[in-house]
Amino acid sequence: MATKSKIEWTEATWNPVTGCTRASAGCDNCYAATLTKRLAAMGQEKYKGLIDPKKKHFNGVVKLHREVLRQPLLWKKPQIIFVNSMSDLFHKDIPTDFIVEVFEVMRRAYWHQFQVLTKRAKRLEELSPIIDWPENVWQGVSVEDEKAVFRIDHLRQTSAFIKFLSLEPLIGPLQNINLLGIDWVIVGGESGYGARPMKREWVLQIRDQCAQQGVPFFFKQWGGVNKKLTGRLLEGRFWNEMPQPTNGAVFV
Repeated sequence: MATKSKIEWTEATWNPVTGCTRASAGCDNCYAATLTKRLAAMGQEKYKGLIDPKKKHFNGVVKLHREVLRQPLLWKKPQIIFVNSMSDLFHKDIPTDFIVEVFEVMRRAYWHQFQVLTKRAKRLEELSPIIDWPENVWQGVSVEDEKAVFRIDHLRQTSAFIKFLSLEPLIGPLQNINLLGIDWVIVGGESGYGARPMKREWVLQIRDQCAQQGVPFFFKQWGGVNKKLTGRLLEGRFWNEMPQPTNGAVFV
């Protein structure tokens, strides 16, 4: 059975890799590092040895889990699956052949929709020519502020059928974003202890840019220390727009 997810824009998670390294300011309060520490303390072997005990953050070690590569092929019910929610598939220490294997599994599990998200946009573009891109894979990049906007251009150069942006945690304004070739935009504030605030005008600017450029907009959360309290309403409504899969899948 797939691991159900509480992430608002997906249904399940699949983690053939665990462990990571800080890439930019968006990583400073990484939820995956916090969860990894907790799961390791609970005795889950795949999460042990990945956290720096002094910094309480990822220590740069990544673990490959070939034993779970075939999992999506065993999940017969079609689902939207977030790939590597606890790592980054394009981390420099993940072998290219392993990345290709992950994409091949996604191709074979054609009844699912897979969402891959990375901050390593340069490596994503470099590997794109050798990836046999399946229609059921949505490829995204994380962009937390203006310093990370360059990732969008790398994404645009790939051959992914569906390209999306995760503007989360949004820690600064993003004005005049070029959404050419982008199929979906997610926005969310940082949550948990130490969460940096997200301003309402930042969200509205992005929503309006999506509307002007005809790109589906998904508002995930306001965030904060208690994200349940702040919720995810924007101007009195939920924004749950999704891209239309190119392989004919229909969302209910």
